[in-house]
Amino acid sequence: MTWVPPACTLPTAEQPLRVAEFDALFARSVRGHARPARRRLTLTLEPTPEVAATAAGLVMRETGCCSFFTFTLTAANGRLELDVEADHEDVLDAIERRAS
Repeated sequence: MTWVPPACTLPTAEQPLRVAEFDALFARSVRGHARPARRRLTLTLEPTPEVAATAAGLVMRETGCCSFFTFTLTAANGRLELDVEADHEDVLDAIERRAS
């Protein structure tokens, strides 16, 4: 959990649970990823309504405690992508490692 920046307001005891939720989403649903910019990561997810709903719920909760994130969930042309932007490049590095 050392990559969680001090700006995160999620209680410390809840942080491993949130990481586990992201890990579960990544393990079940990530089909690919790209790093189009230093502070932007694009995850290609399994394009199903269930995955879209899970991802949307998770990122909505995450933005409640981590204001340094911007998430964009896009469903188009049979694809589902989650763009993750953050002020902390090391956080994106960690997310990229966990997602791959």
